[in-house]
Amino acid sequence: MTRSRTGRARAWAELLRVSALFSVPGDALAGAAAAGVRPGRGTFCAIGASLCLYEAGMALNDWADRAVDAAERPHRPLPSGRITPGAALAASAALTAAGLALASRAGRPSLAVATALATTVWAYDLGLKHTQAGPGAMATARALDLLLGATASTGSTASTGSTGSTASTCGRGGGPHRRAVHALPSAALLGAHTYAVTAVSRHETQGGSTRTPLAALAVTLAVAGAASGGAPGPRPDTTPVSSPSGPPAPRPHPTLPSRRPLPSSWRLPSRRPLPSSAPLPSSAPLPSRRPFASRGLGSLLALAYARTPATLLLHAALNPSAALTERAVGGGIRATIPLQAALAARAGAPGTALALLGLVPAARALARKVSPT
Repeated sequence: MTRSRTGRARAWAELLRVSALFSVPGDALAGAAAAGVRPGRGTFCAIGASLCLYEAGMALNDWADRAVDAAERPHRPLPSGRITPGAALAASAALTAAGLALASRAGRPSLAVATALATTVWAYDLGLKHTQAGPGAMATARALDLLLGATASTGSTASTGSTGSTASTCGRGGGPHRRAVHALPSAALLGAHTYAVTAVSRHETQGGSTRTPLAALAVTLAVAGAASGGAPGPRPDTTPVSSPSGPPAPRPHPTLPSRRPLPSSWRLPSRRPLPSSAPLPSSAPLPSRRPFASRGLGSLLALAYARTPATLLLHAALNPSAALTERAVGGGIRATIPLQAALAARAGAPGTALALLGLVPAARALARKVSPT
């Protein structure tokens, strides 16, 4: 009885590819960092929704490919008969519903992003996976996952009142979510990495491709270079600065003739510089959003990200066998975590970056027991 339960649990672990789960929470955390907010209740709702939708996609993937896996991967849970196709499809539907429910707890904008994410996942597994649009669909899904974290996190921030109290729900109340727009560059970088890994994964069962791993290596180096750079911050406030005593003085009408210069004996002495506590004019440059330590940490993490799949991709290009290609895909999945950490450090959240980096050893340990591919 115990062996039967253990075998069934292992079959579900293989079906859901639980070793790849460690690459999911970083999407929401990197999104919150890119939006310029601290992780809150909305962020954790987004993490839960992302985990559910990710696992829904894994179960649906094997259900849709059960005929192909019967010929190429007969050891997988569905072809081997350890899990029935109906159970896999039901699990995918239940996990999708749970993910959307968790996203709705963070507000309507988060639910809208999660709905787009779920739609992309189902479209990829049911039709787009084996087409030329497959890598793009998977990249879109990963980018939407990061934007889900940014939207949910800004929604939880907006729900906090002036007294500092937060609603009991996971960020309900929403808001304009304007700060979530700043997560678009990070989402684009994560999507580019996902596109490269997905393109390589299309050859992991048969191998034979040299150009695809080389192209993925070039994309990895480009993403690493961009992730080590500075993150664009919020636009400076262009509203005119008002004086403490009242509204700003009206400007002279442009059609009036210019005044003649006063004689030198009538001129007033030059004004003293404003004290340091006075507000800066709108044209003055804002200070950098990232301290030097965050920039240095971001560069190191970007280097760690590039190093993770680079050697495996090069081996797969030199010897395009199925085994080496599958290893390159696994390395690309594991590299998602240091990339998320680099994006968080790039946005000025070194604490989040270091916390994400701590997931790497656990992901490697579990990948030895359950393959992430």
